[in-house]
Formats: sequence, structure tokens, C-alpha cells
Amino acid sequence: MSYCKNSRSLHYPNSVIGIGIALAIAALWIVSLTWLLFADISQFSILGLIVAVFIRTFLHTGLFITAHDAMHGNICPQNHQVNNLIGAIALVAYAFLPYKTLLIKHRLHHRYPASVKDPDFCESYQNNLWLWYLKFMQEYLDLQQLSIFLIGIIVISTMLRYGCNLSIDNLILFWILPIFLSSVQLFYFGTFLSHRQPIGGYSDRHRCQSSNYSVFWSFLACYHFSYHWEHHEYPHLPWYKLPMAKDRGKFMRKL
Repeated sequence: MSYCKNSRSLHYPNSVIGIGIALAIAALWIVSLTWLLFADISQFSILGLIVAVFIRTFLHTGLFITAHDAMHGNICPQNHQVNNLIGAIALVAYAFLPYKTLLIKHRLHHRYPASVKDPDFCESYQNNLWLWYLKFMQEYLDLQQLSIFLIGIIVISTMLRYGCNLSIDNLILFWILPIFLSSVQLFYFGTFLSHRQPIGGYSDRHRCQSSNYSVFWSFLACYHFSYHWEHHEYPHLPWYKLPMAKDRGKFMRKL
């Protein structure tokens, strides 16, 4: 179960559904990566390349969303070991990130949102997307972790380049570039838009706000991370149930 439950709701995720969705995202990620790494990109139109990169970025973001749900115990609430294993594998595949370290930092984020104790927050650059992004990345990629990431990229790229005779262009477009774009996507919708201080100041303890995107656009934007107040209010809800919490009346009828 989640480490940060809201006592007003007993609507917890189902392990079978949680694991199934996590495996579906992983399978789509693997299939799309394998196909595109071996694809002849000279046959792609510019629009086709853009769509392919978007799909790869979206699925790569799905790996982090899976790990994030695991941090809240939402993948497999009945078995913590399975839950955390899925989260750890997802983060390694995402960018060679350590699950336990991110779990600790994410707990601080929920305990002290948009404050000096929040590792995701940067009061100095609230209105500057890129400076806040750089500070955010510095928090999660210290020298040691950055070295692990770069070594991992170099080793795997070299193995695939010469072992499988893959084009370096395919590796950059469909693996390396989506890592960067995904990090921007997650930061923009899950931190920058959600936790920067609104005019008039924060209105409640969560110190965040949600978008008014439709369910469809919220899903495409970042797996409903834009429904961020709902995530902080109901941290035990997996990402695919956040639209249900967006409409409070609809959510309460589901209990």
C-alpha cells in the first residue's frame, strides 16, 4: 500500500490491473524500440520521424510513471517486493536510476511540497523553465549518477552499434533523444506547471495546482500528471485513476 494514504478514501488499486498495465507499457516500449532501432529511417518522412520520436518519448515517460506508481505502492499493493522490483526495473530501463534514492526524495516531495525541503522545488527560478529544469536535474543526477548514466549509454550504444550493426542515427533518435525529451515532459507537467507559485500564493497544504485538460489531452500530455492536485490529495490512486478524482463528485460515487 501507499506510504502516504488519504484516510478519506479506501479505493485502492488492483494488483492484477496494476501489473498488467505496467507490463503493457514495458512491452510497447520494447517492441517500439526494437522495431525503430532496426528501421531504415531514410524511408521515413519528416512527419513520420516526428511521430516516431513522440511515441518513443511517450512510452519512455511511461517507464517513469510506472516507477512513480511503484513508489506509492500502486503497482502491486498486496506484495511490496513485487511492487518495488517492477519500480526498480522501470527506473534502470528509464535512465539507470536508483529506485531507493528516488523513493526517499519523492517522499520528501510529498511531505514538504514546494518548500526548501522539497528536492523538486526551486524557489529562485520559479518563472524560468530551463534554469529550474537544470536545478531539478542536478538534484537527481549528481556526479556519481551522471557517470553511471553516461557509462551505461556509451556501453550499450557501442554494443548495439557494432554487435548488431545499428545506425548511430537510430540510436540517437529513438533511444537517447527520448530520454532527454521525457525528462523535460515529466518536469514540465509534473513540477513546473504544477508546483510554481500561483498569483496570490498557494491555497492549501499540497501547494500545487492541476490543469483543466480533458482526459484525452491529459493522458497524452503526461499520463495525467497534469491532474497534480488530485495526485497529492489521493496518492494511493494509480495514474490511470486520476481522472476519476478530477471530478470529486464522480470520484465519491465510485467509493
